[in-house]
Amino acid sequence: MTIQILGTGCPKCRLLEENARKAVAQLEGEFKIEKVTDLNEIMEYGIMMTPGLAVDKEVKSVGKVLTSDQIKELLEKGDA
Repeated sequence: MTIQILGTGCPKCRLLEENARKAVAQLEGEFKIEKVTDLNEIMEYGIMMTPGLAVDKEVKSVGKVLTSDQIKELLEKGDA
């Protein structure tokens, strides 16, 4: 499963990435975290506000920093 962090590197984007790393560290399975910083590529996801979080290229969150628990719950439920 691949988690994309969509953002240009602002503090909120970095915090979202940190929270995603904490979440996957608590889960079993194979996870890959990618940072998407190119604005054109971010816009291809259809989001206009960062940070964004996508799982296997499907956008799950836009414009907010999910906590590690929220990300973990999202991944555990299979909503990803």
